[in-house]
Amino acid sequence: MTGSRRAAVLGSPISHSLSPVLHRAAYAELGLGGWTYERFEVDEEALPGFFETLGPDWAGLSLTMPLKRAVLPLLDEISETAASVDAVNTVVLHEDGRRTGDNTDIPGIVAALREHGIDTVESAAVLGAGATASSALAALARICTGEITVHVRSEARAAEMRQWAERLGVPVRIADWADAERALHAPLVVSTTPAGVTDALARAVPERPTALFDVLYDPWPTALAARWSACGGAVISGLDLLVHQAVLQVEQMTGRSPAPLDAMRKAGERALTVR
Repeated sequence: MTGSRRAAVLGSPISHSLSPVLHRAAYAELGLGGWTYERFEVDEEALPGFFETLGPDWAGLSLTMPLKRAVLPLLDEISETAASVDAVNTVVLHEDGRRTGDNTDIPGIVAALREHGIDTVESAAVLGAGATASSALAALARICTGEITVHVRSEARAAEMRQWAERLGVPVRIADWADAERALHAPLVVSTTPAGVTDALARAVPERPTALFDVLYDPWPTALAARWSACGGAVISGLDLLVHQAVLQVEQMTGRSPAPLDAMRKAGERALTVR
């Protein structure tokens, strides 16, 4: 697979995506000079039409919101990991025309945690209940031996998280967002909320916090992550997740393993410093 091949990230909005930086860094390190990786603004309505334009030179696609579920009818097969949360963020376009989907967010979360020495936890807390939270639940199902508390801001979200917990077979307790400060005392806190939502919680960080996984990477650090780090707690960032899930994408799309984790991380860090 050293010839001219194409890959890209799709989503809406997409201009902020760091995926091109990470994947291009991997191609350079792997000596894949003929490979290109672009970004395309594609929403749910335009996705089927975009797929119709894909020729044999295409190797794969990365998908971000709002396409992770919209893509499912367009695929020939999806992995068990993707099926567990009905969400695909990686499409591999095979030479025989097959389109297969996977979810690298889930193992990416696990890998990022393990890189920071977190292989197992007795309990955990999740802040938020959006699409990323379902992937976080699936990842925690692999490392958490006890109950997971999910703090939500609406009853609709609470019902959705109960459904995911039942489907994934994980013990989950739903708690109101008004009690989110209590989550900060968990052995592992995973924040899946948009920018600014957890800023008010920064003042409630305990004197000796344990571990925080904040899935944001821009702007960074968040107020919560900055306070957490200042108090001596371990912080895993959204860039850690982005890099680890991208490593798996590169390996699947190129057939080359291992992907250059360090080179990809450094490229991402450089890109963020100039934003």
